[in-house]
Amino acid sequence: MFSDKTEITNINNQNKTFNFRTDLASERRDLYKKANSIENEIDGIESEKEEINENLSVERVKITNEQGEKAIGKPKGNYVTIDIKKLKIAQDEDIQKSAEILTNELKKIIDLHIDSQGEILVVGLGNIYVTPDSLGPKVVNDIEVTRHIINYLPQYVEEGTRMVSAISPGVLGTTGIETVEILKGIVDNINPKLVIVIDALASRSIERISSTVQLSDTGIVPGAGVGNKRAEISEATLNIPVIAIRYSYCC
Repeated sequence: MFSDKTEITNINNQNKTFNFRTDLASERRDLYKKANSIENEIDGIESEKEEINENLSVERVKITNEQGEKAIGKPKGNYVTIDIKKLKIAQDEDIQKSAEILTNELKKIIDLHIDSQGEILVVGLGNIYVTPDSLGPKVVNDIEVTRHIINYLPQYVEEGTRMVSAISPGVLGTTGIETVEILKGIVDNINPKLVIVIDALASRSIERISSTVQLSDTGIVPGAGVGNKRAEISEATLNIPVIAIRYSYCC
């Protein structure tokens, strides 16, 4: 975690090669604007913020061209940040409302890329044995997978049910294999139409821990937010759209 002054110094000292220590597109945009004294929006970036109530807000950032990409070091595409204040002590009503918002925003992004019957592969990134990195594998355990049922017991599946499969591929340190190499093999064999990757999120603010979710349709570079970049998982490497769901996870 870095102060504004430290991060802005990094930005200004690197000749346009920015050292953002955060995965959030909205934070990167704000830091770039502050470093360059920009009052309006950055060229190549569109944004809007919706205040749902005093505890919930949704910020949408869209990078539209190469200028926007260069400014904040993120590829062109859509980034949605959902902030849920005090989630750890939130009432059931706010938890339900935040789940509905996440569901609706995810559905919007999925619908941009595939139809309602397109098969989805859900990937839980991270190390189950390291608490801050265990979000992906834990979520995969709760995914309602349907691919095997549709294939082998279709009579028990409601018509129109989407094929969903899930995998937690582990990490390079325990498998010796880059995650994208594992996923290429799976994608080539089962031919999903879209991949959803779930991972922990690096933020510059301690206040975002256990309270911020970012959705994006530009894939993911695991470890990029903490300076430990792994091979990219994206449409460029898998040849199908990749949506990332990232949560500032603590425990």
